[in-house]
Amino acid sequence: MAILEKIRKRTTVLILIIGLALFAFVISDVINKGGSTSIDSVVGVVNGEDINRQEFNQEVERTSQMYGPGASNAQVSNTVWENQVRGKILAQEFQKLGLNIESDQIIDVIKRNPSNMQDPRFLDDAGLFDENKFIAYINGLKKDNPAGYQNWLVQEAGIIRSAKEQMYFDLIKLGTNATLAEGKLEYLLNNEKVDFRYVRIPYTSIADSTIQISKEEIRAYVDAHQDEYKQDKARSIRYVFFEEKASLEDEKSIEDGIKALIEDKEEYGTTAAGFRNTTSMEDFLIANSDIKFDTTYVAKKALAARVADTLMQMQVGSVYGPYRDGDYFKVARMMGRRKNGSVKASHILIAYQGAQSANESITRSKEDAASRAKELLAEAKKDVEKFGDLAKENSDGPSASRGGDLGFFQQGQMVGPFNDFAFNNDTGTIGMVETDFGFHIVHIEDKEEIVQLAYMAREISPSEETVNTIFTNATKFEMETSEGADFEETAKTSSYDVRPVNGIKEMEENLAGIGAQRAIVRWAFENDTKTGDIKRFNLNNGYAVVQLTAKIKEGVKSAEDASTIVLPILRKKKKAAQIIAANRGNKDLNSLAAANNTGTSSTSAISMKSPTIGGAGREPFVIGTAFGLEEGQTSILLEGETGVFMIELTKKTPATELENYITYKNSLQTQQVNRVNYGAYNALKKKAKIEDNRASFY
Repeated sequence: MAILEKIRKRTTVLILIIGLALFAFVISDVINKGGSTSIDSVVGVVNGEDINRQEFNQEVERTSQMYGPGASNAQVSNTVWENQVRGKILAQEFQKLGLNIESDQIIDVIKRNPSNMQDPRFLDDAGLFDENKFIAYINGLKKDNPAGYQNWLVQEAGIIRSAKEQMYFDLIKLGTNATLAEGKLEYLLNNEKVDFRYVRIPYTSIADSTIQISKEEIRAYVDAHQDEYKQDKARSIRYVFFEEKASLEDEKSIEDGIKALIEDKEEYGTTAAGFRNTTSMEDFLIANSDIKFDTTYVAKKALAARVADTLMQMQVGSVYGPYRDGDYFKVARMMGRRKNGSVKASHILIAYQGAQSANESITRSKEDAASRAKELLAEAKKDVEKFGDLAKENSDGPSASRGGDLGFFQQGQMVGPFNDFAFNNDTGTIGMVETDFGFHIVHIEDKEEIVQLAYMAREISPSEETVNTIFTNATKFEMETSEGADFEETAKTSSYDVRPVNGIKEMEENLAGIGAQRAIVRWAFENDTKTGDIKRFNLNNGYAVVQLTAKIKEGVKSAEDASTIVLPILRKKKKAAQIIAANRGNKDLNSLAAANNTGTSSTSAISMKSPTIGGAGREPFVIGTAFGLEEGQTSILLEGETGVFMIELTKKTPATELENYITYKNSLQTQQVNRVNYGAYNALKKKAKIEDNRASFY
C-alpha cells in the first residue's frame, strides 16, 4: 500500500515526464524527416545516388506477385536489387553522354512490338499499325482509366530504358573491331600443329606430407596476388539441428493404431465395421484416415514400386498392410479391378471443312476426307511400322507431332465411337472411325489392367511427448554451450551432428541442411552478435542451435581464409623446385626417364588453341614451349600444371597459307560484339561504388 501511495503522489510528475518523452520523440522524428533524407528510407547507394526504400519495397511487391509463392522474399529482393543497380549505373552513363530517346523513337519501338502490330485496336483499314490510334488509346486511358494509365507509364519507362540501353550498347559495338592480322593469328593458333616426345615427373610422386608451408609464406603469396584474393563481408557458423521427427516408439504406436482399425470391433454392444468390411469406404476414411478415398482406377506403374506387385495380385475385397510408404503407414484394400481397362492408342485424324475443331486452313469436303482416310488406312495396314510417320505427315490432330500417340486412356475419356473402337477391339487392330472431329485411323497399341484401391493411412509424425523431448534437448544444449561448455565437445557427448556453414554472404538465406533461414543470417550479421555467440532458432520442423564461428571482413583474405586455395599452389611450386633440383644433370629424355624410373611418351597434332596432352591434361606452358623449339631440339626442365616436363620436338606442321583471313577476322569480331552487353556493364559495375543496406530491412 505504501508503494501505491507513493505512485499516486507522483502521478503528475510521471505524466509530465511521459509527455516530455513523447514530445521529444515527435520532435526528433520531425527533425529526421526534414531537411535531409533519413537513413531508414535508403536501401542502397550507387555512385552517390540513393535507392529509395519505399520505391524498392513497391518493386519487390510487384515482382513477388509476378513470381508467385515459389520465390522467397530474399530471392525477389536480390532480383530487384540487381535490376535497380543496373538501372542506376546505366542511367548515370546515359546522363554523362547526353543519351536520350525522343517521342518518335518511342513510337518506333512500340510499333515494332509484335503484340502491338497485331492488336486490332491500333490497326488501320490496311491492317497496319496506326500510331495515331495508339496515341488516342493512351489519351483515353489518361482520361478514363487512371490505374491503366499508371500501368502504361511503367511500361513506357521500361521501353525508354530498354531503348537507351540498346542505343548505348550499339554505340560500343560500333567501336568493336578485329583486324585481318588478328584473324590470321586466330587461324594460325588453331591450325599450326606440333608433335613431341616427353617425360613427365608428376607432382604426386612427392607426398604432400613432406612439404611444409608456413603461414608467412601463405601471407606473402596473398599479398603478392591481392586482386585474386579479395572477399566480401561474410560470416561462418556451425549448428546442431534438432529435428521434430517421430521416434521409433511413435512409429510403433502409429502402426499399431492403424492395424487396430482393420478388423471389426465391438463398441457399446454393437459391431463397428473395420476397414476390411466397411460398406461406406468414403465415410470410414474421412473418420479414420489422413488420406481420403480416391475412386480413380490406376495402372501398376502408378503404385509404389516396393508394393506394386503385391497390390496388383490382390483379390477384390482383400487387404494388405500395414506397410510404410514415405511418411505414412498404409493399409490397402482392393475395391475393384478392370482387365484391359486402359488402352494405349495412336491415331491419324483427317478433318474436313465444318468438322468440330477444324481450323480455317482445312478446306477439304467430307467426301474427300473419307477418301483420303481410306487411302491412309490401307497404307497403315500394309506397314504398321510407318504409322507414326504417316501421322506426322498427314494428321490434323494436335498429336501429329508425336506420331499420333495418345498415350493410355480409360473408358469415357474419348469421344463415343472412338472409345468403343478402342475398348472393343484387340491389341494390334488398325481401323477407321468417324466422329464429329473427322475420320480417325486408329492403331490400338497396348492394353493394361487397372485397379481401384482404398488406402487407410496415418502420417508418421512425432507425438507430443517426443516434441517436448526435442525442445528440452535443444534448450538444454543451448544453455550449456551459452554458459561456456565447448560446442563441439558437448554435441559429441550427446551424439549430435555439428554442421558448419562457411562464408555466408549478408543477403543469403539458404543454409546447407536446413534450407531458407533468413533469420539466422540476419542474426549472424547483427552488430551485437559476437564470434562465439550462441542462439536457438525455431524452424518449421524443429530447432537449430547456432554458434557464430567467424566474422569475415571485406577486403583481402587472411592467410587462414586463403590457405585452402594457396596451400596447393605453394606445395606444387616447392615440389617442382625439388624435382628440377634433383634432375639438373639429366639433359635428355632417356636419362631423365631412367633417373626417375619412368618412360617416354609421345603426343601429336597439338595446337596452341587446344593445349592438352593426352594422359597428362591441360599444359599450356609446356605446349607453348614446344612451339618455340626447332625440330629435334630438347627443352630444359619445365614446370607444368601436373608435373615437371622435358620435351623433344619431333615435328612442326605449319598451317596452310590462305588467300585471306576475312572469315577468321569476322568470327573474332562477332565474338567481341556478342560480349559487349555483358562485358561493358560488368566493367561499369566493377568500377562503381555500391553501398548495399538491404540487410537492415530484409
